[in-house]
Amino acid sequence: MLCSIHTLGRVVRRFIIFLVLVALAAAGAAYWWLHAPLPLRASGTGGEPLELEIEPGTTPRGVAAAAVKAGVQTDARLLYYWFRLSGQDRQIKAGNYEIPAGTTPYQLLQKLARGESSLRAVTVVEGWTFRQMRAALAKADALRPDTAAMSNEELMKALGREGVPAEGRFFPDTYTYAKGSSDLAVLNRALHAMDRRLEAAWSQRESDTPLKSAGEALILASIVEKETGSAQDRAEIAGVFANRLRIGMLLQTDPTVIYGMGERFDGNLRKRDLQADTPWNTYTRAGLPPTPISLPGKAALLAAVQPARTKALYFVAKGDGSSHFSTSLDEHNRAVNRYQRGQRPAKGEEE
Repeated sequence: MLCSIHTLGRVVRRFIIFLVLVALAAAGAAYWWLHAPLPLRASGTGGEPLELEIEPGTTPRGVAAAAVKAGVQTDARLLYYWFRLSGQDRQIKAGNYEIPAGTTPYQLLQKLARGESSLRAVTVVEGWTFRQMRAALAKADALRPDTAAMSNEELMKALGREGVPAEGRFFPDTYTYAKGSSDLAVLNRALHAMDRRLEAAWSQRESDTPLKSAGEALILASIVEKETGSAQDRAEIAGVFANRLRIGMLLQTDPTVIYGMGERFDGNLRKRDLQADTPWNTYTRAGLPPTPISLPGKAALLAAVQPARTKALYFVAKGDGSSHFSTSLDEHNRAVNRYQRGQRPAKGEEE
């Protein structure tokens, strides 16, 4: 009887050892699988990454199946069990992902749980016109051109701003997006970004501003943006325009004329162009033009509502990016002769 008990004890010990060895082997195999590169189909090996799209609401099992369908060559059940056992299965986020060669199951889950979707970017430059912005969006990598056939008016209607001119209404910045996103979504973000920036600037306006509304501030900011060659002159330029608006003096700014000419502008602005009336010609029409002429940035918006306190009514480009400011027409004409026509000041005149 005692022998039988000893024999049974040995059997139990051996069985426990066997179970431990099996468990260790399983753990080792699991660890190796988790940290070994996932086999990818040929197009994802040594070349372009595989593309994995996870739609909102996809279950962890569906994510595993989608990964295999995208080209990850493993058993979808293994991926699903790994997602579940990790405790991160509910943290997986929808998005468009790139799976490069060498990605392990562990790395894949971390990428999905952190939402490291593959993002592209498009940059909208301060001072661009809306036409230039649309051209940039049309060329942006993997951005779905849903607005390609829309007019500006149709586009604004699609954004919920029917009847609002598109020019100037989109904030210039760099916008990231997932592959396959709609250009309308990027435009919507830029539209609301400008709403916020304009509202913030208008709330900081000077009490004696000649501007009557945030819309007028946007128009003036767009002119300041186009006229500014050196950032340090921005507020001074805004001050000149503010002074002119206060006394009812024509703004006489070339960028508005150029904008009104549209595609007729060939790079040279002639005297006859300054005399040809359009709604945007500030040589023939008093006050601000009817719409912005560009997409102004944050600094231009602030300059429009917080212009420099100056007595200057004129400015001219000096050729180095900066401007010369004058309080009288005589002084301005001398500056034009010097900086635009290359004439040296007469003896006794200020340098």
